Amino acid sequence: MTAIFADAAMPDDRRRTLIYQGNIFVVAPNAATLALTEFARGLLEEVFSPHHPTRAQYEMPVERFVEIFGPVKPRFIHHPRTKDLVRDVVEQLGADLAETYIDVPRLRGVTSDGYLTAGAGYAFPLHRDVWWSAPLAQINWWLPIYDFEAESSMAFHPHYWEKGISNGSEEFNYYVYNATGRAQAAQHISRDTRKQPGPREPVQPDPQLRVVCPVGGIIGFSAAQMHSTVPNTSGRTRFSIDFRTVNVSDLREGRSAPNVDSYCEGTSLRDFRRGTDGAQVPGELVARYDSGEVPEGAVLVYEPTSR
Repeated sequence: MTAIFADAAMPDDRRRTLIYQGNIFVVAPNAATLALTEFARGLLEEVFSPHHPTRAQYEMPVERFVEIFGPVKPRFIHHPRTKDLVRDVVEQLGADLAETYIDVPRLRGVTSDGYLTAGAGYAFPLHRDVWWSAPLAQINWWLPIYDFEAESSMAFHPHYWEKGISNGSEEFNYYVYNATGRAQAAQHISRDTRKQPGPREPVQPDPQLRVVCPVGGIIGFSAAQMHSTVPNTSGRTRFSIDFRTVNVSDLREGRSAPNVDSYCEGTSLRDFRRGTDGAQVPGELVARYDSGEVPEGAVLVYEPTSR
């Protein structure tokens, strides 16, 4: 049974254990999370001016929305200020920065009523992040940038925690995706044709959990947790930030969520950097969790051509 822990005070190792068992954590706003969301709001409001970002979709054709939103995503991801702010959030969560490795954060935008459903605004169906070569010890952290509703939230599907489904992950190579799929995101506006994992059989979205938290609140869950993007019917674009963490002691000791249906090749562990000094995950650990081949032309770590 999945439990939701609301602002529960406990050591980070205990929290990670509970997350690896399929539980979900919700943490109240604090100075670090509010600073991160405020910085992201500033970038969005600058590029969408004079329109408010959550209503801009009603003021321009979808192609113009993509022209604006597409470039601000990597700008946020690789801004030096973003890295400092995310590190502050992780520290505020009680994690040991010397043991915690952090992936670059993502800036997401989910428009309302089917305005943009591909590429930069791709709405993910039911999925586990581990289908995309994420380590089973990965923890996902998600923050809203503006107020949102259940009609524009994420949904969790915990009845699939121990139940596997056919998902195409056996055809997915992370290094090939780095070389092709990630760079092509902004090219997809009406239909996303990138080869990605996803349900290959009928799925049951219900029962489902939708967690709504205030701006500055943060939701933590396992990369193995089945979740999806709710079709946004709120009338406003939902903007959010998400990032991932792994604990190096868990990698060494093999502590993680169970693997019920992920068969992908490669690993995203090379994307993570230590909280204290930006060092990569030790090579011997990456090798332990790597799998499959690195085809010619594939890319181990994705680096955008423009920022």
